[in-house]
Amino acid sequence: MRKTRSEKKMPNNFLKEHAYSLYLTSSPGSNITTHPLRNIQDMVYVGNITIGTPPQEFQVAFDTVSADLWVPSIFCISPTLASHVMFNHLRSSTFRLITKTFNIVYGSGRMQGFLGRDTVRIGDLVSIDQRFGLSLELSEFEELPFDGVLGLSYPNMSFLGGIPIFDNLKNQGAISEPVFAFYLSKSKPDGSVVMFGGVDKSYYQGTLNWVPLIQARTWRVHMDRISMNSQTIACFSGCEALMDTGASLIQGPRSLVNNTLTLIGATPRGSKHYISCSAVNTLPSIDFTINGINYPLPAQTYTIKDSSGDCYIGIRENPVSESTETWTLGDVFLRQYFSVYDRGNDRIGLAQAV
Repeated sequence: MRKTRSEKKMPNNFLKEHAYSLYLTSSPGSNITTHPLRNIQDMVYVGNITIGTPPQEFQVAFDTVSADLWVPSIFCISPTLASHVMFNHLRSSTFRLITKTFNIVYGSGRMQGFLGRDTVRIGDLVSIDQRFGLSLELSEFEELPFDGVLGLSYPNMSFLGGIPIFDNLKNQGAISEPVFAFYLSKSKPDGSVVMFGGVDKSYYQGTLNWVPLIQARTWRVHMDRISMNSQTIACFSGCEALMDTGASLIQGPRSLVNNTLTLIGATPRGSKHYISCSAVNTLPSIDFTINGINYPLPAQTYTIKDSSGDCYIGIRENPVSESTETWTLGDVFLRQYFSVYDRGNDRIGLAQAV
């Protein structure tokens, strides 16, 4: 993501220069809160939250793989964080310090800091006394176009301990149903949303297909196979699929990804595999079969145009190897399919996005 931003010569204060108007909609009689997300170059989807009293505003990535909320502290020593908003806990009358430190390692970076509690707002949703992290040192995050991360996975995925924000919202009665959902726009900055407390049917068409989780621990489901032109190309004996709103691309095991890229006819250049843009319309769809239902990704969906106008394939090797064959279905997949995360029934819903 940093490389892409550098290629596009995107300034660090991109979000401040390209402000967007916040809007909140609740469907009549449904208690659904719809919160806007901004699509930044099809790389990441971010939304505004506030922390503290009076509120301090942050741009955060809403992430279904992690379970923690964190933002930078004003005492953060990473030198390149000047472009990020940093939380000043000294200015919040509702802040409470927790005398405990934390360390989080992601696939693309790490951070460490200290813990606190404060009032957190996602639009008109309010979580009182929410535990969150204040980073003091970060690596690999400095140039990313958001301030922090808001995790929406299960409590067992938390590095910070305590109750994650979605569970707090549910426990405090801020949402009527333990459900949230994502609609991710394609190639335009506005229109993306995360909704809490229910599902707005205007964001998808056809049937919402429910898939049970492998375990009520992560947003991970069983996938039957991955195929192209009716021939299985990966996940031959079934595998696992992780729905990840915080990942830009689709990721899988190295050998299977390389085989898929070879079948597509893509050629490596640096860390990406490219295809002639004029050939995109002739490429086959890739079908992901989940719970007996095919979810095809047309080539126009899994190819991405870079800053030079060249087209690369939005599939890459998973940087984290796992004992079982696991595919991460990131934004390349989730732009095509509206996704619902049902904590009450431990299942994921998928439908064709409008």
